[in-house]
Amino acid sequence: MSGTGLPALPVAAALLTATVALYMALVAFGNITDFDTNRQFVRHVLAMDTTFKDPDLMWRAITSSTLQDIAYVLIIVWETLTALVLIAAAVVWFGGLRRRAGLARARRLSTMGLLMVLLLFGAGFMAVGGEWFSMWQSKSWNGLDAAARNFMVAGIALVVVHLPGTNAPSDQAS
Repeated sequence: MSGTGLPALPVAAALLTATVALYMALVAFGNITDFDTNRQFVRHVLAMDTTFKDPDLMWRAITSSTLQDIAYVLIIVWETLTALVLIAAAVVWFGGLRRRAGLARARRLSTMGLLMVLLLFGAGFMAVGGEWFSMWQSKSWNGLDAAARNFMVAGIALVVVHLPGTNAPSDQAS
Protein backbone atom coordinates (compact mmCIF):
# COMPACT_ATOMS: atom_id res chain seq x y z
CA MET A 1 0.00 0.00 0.00
CA SER A 2 1.37 3.37 -0.91
CA GLY A 3 1.49 6.16 1.62
CA THR A 4 -0.88 8.37 -0.37
CA GLY A 5 -3.20 6.01 -2.24
CA LEU A 6 -6.08 4.01 -0.89
CA PRO A 7 -5.41 0.29 -0.52
CA ALA A 8 -6.96 -1.57 -3.46
CA LEU A 9 -8.51 -4.54 -1.63
CA PRO A 10 -10.44 -2.53 0.98
CA VAL A 11 -11.70 -0.26 -1.80
CA ALA A 12 -12.80 -3.32 -3.81
CA ALA A 13 -14.51 -4.79 -0.74
CA ALA A 14 -16.29 -1.50 -0.07
CA LEU A 15 -17.44 -1.13 -3.67
CA LEU A 16 -18.63 -4.73 -3.97
CA THR A 17 -20.48 -4.47 -0.66
CA ALA A 18 -22.08 -1.21 -1.79
CA THR A 19 -23.07 -2.74 -5.12
CA VAL A 20 -24.79 -5.71 -3.48
CA ALA A 21 -26.39 -3.33 -0.96
CA LEU A 22 -27.81 -1.22 -3.78
CA TYR A 23 -29.07 -4.30 -5.59
CA MET A 24 -30.78 -5.72 -2.49
CA ALA A 25 -32.30 -2.32 -1.66
CA LEU A 26 -33.73 -2.08 -5.17
CA VAL A 27 -35.05 -5.65 -5.00
CA ALA A 28 -36.78 -4.97 -1.68
CA PHE A 29 -38.10 -1.61 -2.90
CA GLY A 30 -39.44 -3.20 -6.08
CA ASN A 31 -41.16 -5.99 -4.19
CA ILE A 32 -42.74 -3.52 -1.78
CA THR A 33 -43.89 -0.99 -4.40
CA ASP A 34 -44.87 -3.57 -7.05
CA PHE A 35 -46.05 -6.23 -4.64
CA ASP A 36 -48.13 -8.27 -7.06
CA THR A 37 -45.52 -9.03 -9.73
CA ASN A 38 -43.23 -11.24 -7.65
CA ARG A 39 -46.14 -12.37 -5.50
CA GLN A 40 -47.37 -14.23 -8.57
CA PHE A 41 -43.91 -15.76 -8.98
CA VAL A 42 -43.89 -17.00 -5.36
CA ARG A 43 -47.45 -18.29 -5.65
CA HIS A 44 -46.70 -20.31 -8.80
CA VAL A 45 -43.47 -21.75 -7.42
CA LEU A 46 -45.08 -22.80 -4.14
CA ALA A 47 -48.21 -24.14 -5.84
CA MET A 48 -46.02 -26.10 -8.28
CA ASP A 49 -48.75 -25.50 -10.87
CA THR A 50 -46.34 -25.13 -13.80
CA THR A 51 -44.17 -28.17 -13.01
CA PHE A 52 -44.45 -31.64 -14.52
CA LYS A 53 -47.06 -32.37 -11.78
CA ASP A 54 -45.47 -35.67 -10.83
CA PRO A 55 -47.80 -37.21 -8.21
CA ASP A 56 -44.75 -38.27 -6.19
CA LEU A 57 -43.81 -34.59 -5.76
CA MET A 58 -47.10 -32.70 -5.75
CA TRP A 59 -47.71 -33.38 -2.06
CA ARG A 60 -45.06 -30.68 -1.46
CA ALA A 61 -47.17 -27.97 -3.11
CA ILE A 62 -48.48 -25.13 -0.98
CA THR A 63 -51.74 -23.98 -2.52
CA SER A 64 -53.02 -21.77 0.30
CA SER A 65 -52.80 -18.17 -0.90
CA THR A 66 -52.46 -17.08 2.75
CA LEU A 67 -49.39 -19.28 3.29
CA GLN A 68 -47.97 -18.19 -0.07
CA ASP A 69 -48.39 -14.53 0.86
CA ILE A 70 -46.80 -15.11 4.28
CA ALA A 71 -43.81 -16.70 2.55
CA TYR A 72 -43.57 -13.75 0.17
CA VAL A 73 -43.76 -11.16 2.96
CA LEU A 74 -41.03 -13.06 4.85
CA ILE A 75 -38.86 -12.95 1.72
CA ILE A 76 -39.38 -9.18 1.47
CA VAL A 77 -38.57 -8.70 5.16
CA TRP A 78 -35.36 -10.75 4.68
CA GLU A 79 -34.43 -8.72 1.58
CA THR A 80 -35.02 -5.45 3.45
CA LEU A 81 -32.97 -6.51 6.48
CA THR A 82 -30.21 -7.72 4.17
CA ALA A 83 -30.16 -4.39 2.34
CA LEU A 84 -29.98 -2.49 5.64
CA VAL A 85 -27.08 -4.60 6.93
CA LEU A 86 -25.19 -4.18 3.66
CA ILE A 87 -25.86 -0.43 3.54
CA ALA A 88 -24.50 -0.15 7.08
CA ALA A 89 -21.47 -2.21 6.03
CA ALA A 90 -20.82 0.03 3.03
CA VAL A 91 -21.03 3.15 5.21
CA VAL A 92 -18.56 1.62 7.67
CA TRP A 93 -16.24 0.58 4.80
CA PHE A 94 -16.16 4.09 3.34
CA GLY A 95 -15.70 5.68 6.78
CA GLY A 96 -12.87 3.27 7.51
CA LEU A 97 -11.21 4.02 4.20
CA ARG A 98 -11.23 7.74 5.02
CA ARG A 99 -9.70 7.08 8.46
CA ARG A 100 -7.54 4.23 7.12
CA ALA A 101 -8.52 2.17 10.15
CA GLY A 102 -11.46 0.32 11.67
CA LEU A 103 -12.20 -1.93 8.72
CA ALA A 104 -12.70 -5.06 10.84
CA ARG A 105 -16.25 -3.93 11.70
CA ALA A 106 -16.97 -3.31 8.02
CA ARG A 107 -15.73 -6.80 7.23
CA ARG A 108 -18.01 -8.32 9.91
CA LEU A 109 -21.08 -6.40 8.69
CA SER A 110 -20.33 -7.27 5.06
CA THR A 111 -19.94 -10.91 6.02
CA MET A 112 -23.30 -10.93 7.78
CA GLY A 113 -25.11 -9.18 4.92
CA LEU A 114 -23.48 -11.23 2.17
CA LEU A 115 -24.26 -14.46 4.02
CA MET A 116 -27.87 -13.29 4.20
CA VAL A 117 -27.83 -12.91 0.39
CA LEU A 118 -26.28 -16.38 0.01
CA LEU A 119 -28.93 -17.89 2.28
CA LEU A 120 -31.78 -16.19 0.42
CA PHE A 121 -30.67 -17.11 -3.07
CA GLY A 122 -28.80 -20.35 -2.31
CA ALA A 123 -30.89 -21.99 0.39
CA GLY A 124 -34.16 -20.18 -0.36
CA PHE A 125 -34.43 -19.94 -4.12
CA MET A 126 -32.02 -22.58 -5.41
CA ALA A 127 -32.49 -25.32 -2.81
CA VAL A 128 -36.04 -24.83 -1.53
CA GLY A 129 -37.61 -23.24 -4.62
CA GLY A 130 -35.52 -25.04 -7.21
CA GLU A 131 -35.40 -28.51 -5.73
CA TRP A 132 -38.09 -28.87 -3.07
CA PHE A 133 -40.75 -27.08 -5.12
CA SER A 134 -39.25 -28.27 -8.44
CA MET A 135 -39.00 -24.76 -9.86
CA TRP A 136 -36.47 -26.13 -12.36
CA GLN A 137 -39.35 -27.90 -14.12
CA SER A 138 -41.21 -24.67 -14.88
CA LYS A 139 -40.65 -22.88 -18.18
CA SER A 140 -42.53 -19.77 -17.09
CA TRP A 141 -41.78 -19.44 -13.34
CA ASN A 142 -38.15 -20.51 -13.05
CA GLY A 143 -35.89 -18.14 -11.16
CA LEU A 144 -32.86 -20.41 -10.89
CA ASP A 145 -30.65 -18.47 -13.32
CA ALA A 146 -31.28 -15.19 -11.52
CA ALA A 147 -30.76 -16.85 -8.14
CA ALA A 148 -27.47 -18.36 -9.32
CA ARG A 149 -26.26 -14.95 -10.57
CA ASN A 150 -27.13 -13.29 -7.27
CA PHE A 151 -25.51 -16.12 -5.33
CA MET A 152 -22.34 -15.84 -7.41
CA VAL A 153 -22.03 -12.06 -7.08
CA ALA A 154 -22.51 -12.22 -3.31
CA GLY A 155 -20.06 -15.12 -3.09
CA ILE A 156 -17.41 -13.23 -5.02
CA ALA A 157 -17.95 -10.18 -2.83
CA LEU A 158 -17.61 -12.33 0.28
CA VAL A 159 -14.33 -13.80 -0.96
CA VAL A 160 -12.95 -10.32 -1.69
CA VAL A 161 -14.05 -9.08 1.74
CA HIS A 162 -12.02 -11.90 3.31
CA LEU A 163 -8.88 -11.66 1.20
CA PRO A 164 -5.74 -10.89 3.18
CA GLY A 165 -5.18 -7.17 2.91
CA THR A 166 -8.78 -5.98 3.26
CA ASN A 167 -8.06 -4.88 6.84
CA ALA A 168 -6.01 -1.78 7.47
CA PRO A 169 -2.72 -2.39 9.29
CA SER A 170 -4.20 -1.20 12.59
CA ASP A 171 -6.93 -3.89 12.32
CA GLN A 172 -4.54 -6.82 11.86
CA ALA A 173 -3.39 -8.89 14.78
CA SER A 174 0.21 -8.38 15.83
